[in-house]
Amino acid sequence: MRRPAAPRGLFGPQNRNLWFWIFVGPFVIGLTVFTYVPLGWSVYLSFFDAHNTVSPTDFVGLDNYTAMLRDDAFTDSLATFAVFTAIIVPATFALSLALALMVNRLRRAQAFFRSVFFLPVACSYVVAALVWKMSIFNGVRFGLANTVLGWFGADQVAWLSTTEPPWYWLVIVTVRLWLQTGFYMVLFLAGLQRIPPRLYEAAAVDGARPGWQTFRHITFPQLRATSVAVALLLVINAFQAFDEFYNLLSDARGYPPYARPPLVYLYYTALGQEQNLGLGSAGAVILALIIAVVTVAQARWFGLGRKED
Repeated sequence: MRRPAAPRGLFGPQNRNLWFWIFVGPFVIGLTVFTYVPLGWSVYLSFFDAHNTVSPTDFVGLDNYTAMLRDDAFTDSLATFAVFTAIIVPATFALSLALALMVNRLRRAQAFFRSVFFLPVACSYVVAALVWKMSIFNGVRFGLANTVLGWFGADQVAWLSTTEPPWYWLVIVTVRLWLQTGFYMVLFLAGLQRIPPRLYEAAAVDGARPGWQTFRHITFPQLRATSVAVALLLVINAFQAFDEFYNLLSDARGYPPYARPPLVYLYYTALGQEQNLGLGSAGAVILALIIAVVTVAQARWFGLGRKED
């Protein structure tokens, strides 16, 4: 007697996809519950007057969006992001590429140095910010930076409270560089190891000199796809900056009016004294749209996904 055919449904013929859903299912459920549902609810709240409530009934349409775009504090936070991006993106790009080139040239202990430079990626942003704030750039005589300045007879600097010149940018940028450079170094290193050695051999036969000439005409063009991906990730991560700003600059008196990125401003808007979740959600949606537009424009500018000639 012939057995009936196995049902073809969610799990495929003979349940071939069963293990796929066993492993992927929990991730899909978690992503839906903790990411997509909150995102959808945030968009919903942005059209309501949601003071101290997540289940509002007073529909206000686009009033929250209009109020956010007219708020000088919100536009100033976007300007802070622009400054932060203009500093951190090229600095991280250049430093991570330089480290990848140096590690790639090592004949011995390459795995050791790759692990050493990547290790800060595993450190918490909160912990790193507190180390920078309390130990390295402490504004009193006990900070490492002021101790080094004292060796040369220089005056102490209140790193996080001095706005002219804005020394706080040095603290914020250095902690972010230390935390994320290793990750992008690994990406560049993977790209470098995919370059065929025959290209360098052919260049040597043609008389190309090793160093800048080889890097300019062979190495960097071959890293085009990796470079575009790194640039996109850096811009997106800059938009999402929160932990280092909040933990470095806030204190018992609150957060200072300067160097306030969008997420810090939205945090105080939605969870501050007024707890205006509708206004904060509208700002979050605006920020998400800006990220999407900038990412798509950047991808099209660099030709991401375009076939190589």
